[in-house]
Amino acid sequence: MPAQYNKRKALLIIDMLNDFVIDGAPLKVPKIEIIIKPIIREIEKARSERCPVIYLCDSHEENDREFEMFPPHAIKNTEGAKIIDELKPQGSDIIVRKNTYSGFFNTDLDKILKKLSVAKLVVTGCVTNICVLYTVSDAVLRGYEVDVVKDSVIGLNERDHEFALEQMKNVLKVNLL
Repeated sequence: MPAQYNKRKALLIIDMLNDFVIDGAPLKVPKIEIIIKPIIREIEKARSERCPVIYLCDSHEENDREFEMFPPHAIKNTEGAKIIDELKPQGSDIIVRKNTYSGFFNTDLDKILKKLSVAKLVVTGCVTNICVLYTVSDAVLRGYEVDVVKDSVIGLNERDHEFALEQMKNVLKVNLL
């Protein structure tokens, strides 16, 4: 494929939910506020380029097995499972609910992307070393080209964040922007 070919791309916004962002939330990610404005920038860019904006959102049952590892969070139909106000979906934005780390596992994400003829994903959100990493890995394994916007992702801590970025760059061969 020629380098100048403009692949259809989509913006993924991973887990920017109240339970990860709001003070006092069960899984508040430290310093997560610093990625909100960069994500807004990416949303505006995607919309100006008429690219799909897709929100991947944790959505758990009350007795989810993930709660053996993490405190209960993003329980279906609760305030904590809602996308933060600053990044509210609009118009034709797509919401994909997931119940584990990867946005591809047991969801319609791949089918949605194929229907939209998407070949390239621009990834933002949290947490770099968990849901972002596993979603990116599954995307690469499915043949998508992936860009991870470094100022639009955040880890639970700096060490894990940097490790995940290195893995995505060096092992998965994604583009870090």
